[in-house]
Amino acid sequence: MKRFIGDVKKFWNYTVYAIQSDLKAEVAGSFLSWMWWILDPLLYMLVYSFVAVFVFNSREPYFPVFVFIGLNVWQFFSKVVKSGVKLIQGKKSIVTKVYIPKFVFIFDRIGVFGIKMFISFALTAVFMIFYRVPVTWKALWVIPLFLLLFIITYAVTTIITHFGVFVEDLLNVITVVLQLGFYVSGIFYSIESRIMPKSEIIGTILINCNPIALIMTDMRNVLLYNGEPHYIALAVWAVVGIVVSAIGTRIIYKHENSYVKVI
Repeated sequence: MKRFIGDVKKFWNYTVYAIQSDLKAEVAGSFLSWMWWILDPLLYMLVYSFVAVFVFNSREPYFPVFVFIGLNVWQFFSKVVKSGVKLIQGKKSIVTKVYIPKFVFIFDRIGVFGIKMFISFALTAVFMIFYRVPVTWKALWVIPLFLLLFIITYAVTTIITHFGVFVEDLLNVITVVLQLGFYVSGIFYSIESRIMPKSEIIGTILINCNPIALIMTDMRNVLLYNGEPHYIALAVWAVVGIVVSAIGTRIIYKHENSYVKVI
């Protein structure tokens, strides 16, 4: 832990610079520039809203906002995790020349996709105003929910980054798993109102055993419906996320020299 904190401080400026560089590189030569960071989830929201409302007859209150929240959370998590598979290989020119703790590259990805997510969430506030969503103090719960999202994403990505160096087919596996996760996390439907009435056990499992579904559900509850978050489940996943983050960071530290040889 002491080494980790020391490295975070030592390489903080590099992390900030890397995030800024990656963001500038993404919009370089693009006509709409950073507007794509809003348009991407917005267009997906329109498509899924159309399908859910007109094809599957969904009647969730404030449905466009409902979908937008889910998409933003899922895209952040899935893009960071998927980028982690080939993260070390993608930084080969840096890894083989200078020493940088490999978890710093994960911070870079979290920073890049996190900024995009927050920009998109600004549009969520606009939608909430448009649909006249009543906001209460419970909306402040989004702060610890975002923090938990970052912890869980970092924890999963450390493990994926490590094995991604040694397992060639891991990207294919992660792609399939993320696709499955997309459909079972309740991005364009409510697990509580759609699944639980049919099977409370399955609905409970889908929410409590899937931290991303849990975070989505609670963000919608506190932002749109003045509901209560799942306190115990959130606390459990916070502990799990911290423990897995520590294990993943330790594994990366232990095998840093091996990464250079393999790539």
